[in-house]
Amino acid sequence: MSERTVTVASSVGLHARPASLFAQAAAQVGVTVTLTSASGKSVNAASILGILSLGIGHGEHVTLSAEGEGADAALDELEALLSTDLDKE
Repeated sequence: MSERTVTVASSVGLHARPASLFAQAAAQVGVTVTLTSASGKSVNAASILGILSLGIGHGEHVTLSAEGEGADAALDELEALLSTDLDKE
């Protein structure tokens, strides 16, 4: 299993537009990715409702994890996305 701990760069955290962009990207990477908040709650990263339920704010640390072929590349892509302020895109 591959894991990455990432600091959320979006100025409003993972709410509305940033959550939508992230969920769409997670759905397209070809492996199932789990997003875990600092509180320990985990959701499927491709689920916008799951992401919104975590209430992740700006500057919070989250953990991305995936298993299988292509997991490292998928996590690299999603880590780069979370490290960007998606509110300015």
